[in-house]
Amino acid sequence: MQIISMIAAAGENNALGKDNDLLWHLPDDFKYFKKRTSGHKIIMGRKTFESFPKPLPNRVHIVITRDLNYKIPHPDCIVVHSLEEALKLVEGEPLAFIIGGGEIYQLGLEYANQLELTRVHESFEADTFFPDFDENEWKLTKKEFHPKDERHNYDFTYLTYVRKP
Repeated sequence: MQIISMIAAAGENNALGKDNDLLWHLPDDFKYFKKRTSGHKIIMGRKTFESFPKPLPNRVHIVITRDLNYKIPHPDCIVVHSLEEALKLVEGEPLAFIIGGGEIYQLGLEYANQLELTRVHESFEADTFFPDFDENEWKLTKKEFHPKDERHNYDFTYLTYVRKP
């Protein structure tokens, strides 16, 4: 069975970002994201893609935009114009990731069968949010707490949910 996983870090109030930037710096969460997504196709919106300094190594980027003239001159980047088009490009893959932003997560929620959510234990002022989801439709399969320390200003918990059949 194919896994379509939405992977995100969100505050207690589902905050994801503000002004196309992250709200926190959590090096261990970056490592987790890299480890989970390396070698896989990652689906994202244009603004999320443009927030990266350059394409992430060892991943195929599928970038969704409404702009029919949008081009990315990079071999690991594919431009599409809908989430459905993006999902067609990952058919047959055992695992693919939806990595944001807010609008793409909202659209992706109906297609995802796994959520990998890093819950940052603080509320933040933001302009982009992870969508509310009905926890009755999902089963929590992993929960790992990470306390704040000299490299991390916030406590956070890695949560993995799978959609109930």
